[in-house]
Amino acid sequence: MLHLGIVLRVESPAEVKARYDAAVSGLRAPLAILDLAAMRANSADLVRRAHGTPIRLATKSLRVRSIIEAVSAMPGHSGLLAYSLPEALWLFRSGSSDDIVVAYPTVDAAAIADLAADPQAGAAITLMVDCVDHLDLIDGAIRPMAGPAVPVRVAIDVDASYRPRGSARIHLGVRRSPIRTPNEAATLAREIGRRPSFDLDGLMSYEAQIAGVGDRPPGPRAKGAVIRVMQARSATELSQRRAEVVDAVRGVADLRFVNGGGTGSLEGTSAEESVTEVAAGSGVFGPHLFDTYSGFRPLPAALFALPVVRRPAPGWVTLFSGGYLASGPADAQRLPVIQLPHGLALSGTEGAGEVQTPITGEPADQLQIGDLVWLRHAKAGELAERFTRFHLVEEDRVVGTAPTYRGEGQAFG
Repeated sequence: MLHLGIVLRVESPAEVKARYDAAVSGLRAPLAILDLAAMRANSADLVRRAHGTPIRLATKSLRVRSIIEAVSAMPGHSGLLAYSLPEALWLFRSGSSDDIVVAYPTVDAAAIADLAADPQAGAAITLMVDCVDHLDLIDGAIRPMAGPAVPVRVAIDVDASYRPRGSARIHLGVRRSPIRTPNEAATLAREIGRRPSFDLDGLMSYEAQIAGVGDRPPGPRAKGAVIRVMQARSATELSQRRAEVVDAVRGVADLRFVNGGGTGSLEGTSAEESVTEVAAGSGVFGPHLFDTYSGFRPLPAALFALPVVRRPAPGWVTLFSGGYLASGPADAQRLPVIQLPHGLALSGTEGAGEVQTPITGEPADQLQIGDLVWLRHAKAGELAERFTRFHLVEEDRVVGTAPTYRGEGQAFG
């Protein structure tokens, strides 16, 4: 297993670039690296911010099995939060974890049948549901087996979005679960309890409008002020409602876990008495979307390097490839950012390209054909879908490689 002891020193941007360039000298670019010192520091900071509440590691934010295993083995962590049932089955059977919650509902009947036929996997993996239709679909997938080997463990996903003053029109947050109130959650819990093929294992609620929205966005300061007010009011409302939901469901069944939060809300969510564990993952890699948070700043740990292939004009160079855009709303924040050397920017008309990425700025005139430019993805795990492996960097050398899911021949959507 990869060792993650903490050693960190302060460096200038020029020193960091020189170190990275030296580490990957002779390797073919484009390439991706994980700075192990930065990753260790980020992982430790997540645990510190959780204040003793166990962290369930979000695998979608890493998608590198050896890193998932190494981080989740660190003190302060407990179990994995997967994004796909086939992924969860693969991780369990690979020995990565025996406590995996699938964070999103699945309609994969073949995978459900596979889970239900394997008593060891059934005792380790929990599925997410938010309606009776999910229960019916799971029941239908296992009906030909005349029942699962062990009851299928499920958790109820509860809507954590913010609706000011109970408004039905204003919805701040993600649109996921239709379960919002204590009565709605308890009603679904009772239905789960009536079905012998199920075991209610826990509750989950993810406050994306707090955990996934930076409170110091680029642009006018007023925008950040509005976000901070919204997040404070949302946190107050959700803390009370989540506690009421948990009480209502515990009146129906015992719960092994109540999961909440994300990298951006660890301090607040971990302070709630009703929450038994928090989720986090993106903060391990430190993608650039977290540069807009005022309360914490993860170090850039996952980066990718593109080679200079053209010098089309003074103040410009062109990089090979680079169109690694993040999911989400189609805005400039989904583009990668240039980390090293400082002072370079993407073209406003071309952005990050499928095969070529032009960049401009004063340092461009010092770059030669074949030199490397280092960038960061907007999100964390999505970078792993672009590469088959990460090179693991300690100081100024590569100490190993870590295959991504894709590098292991796995793609879960």
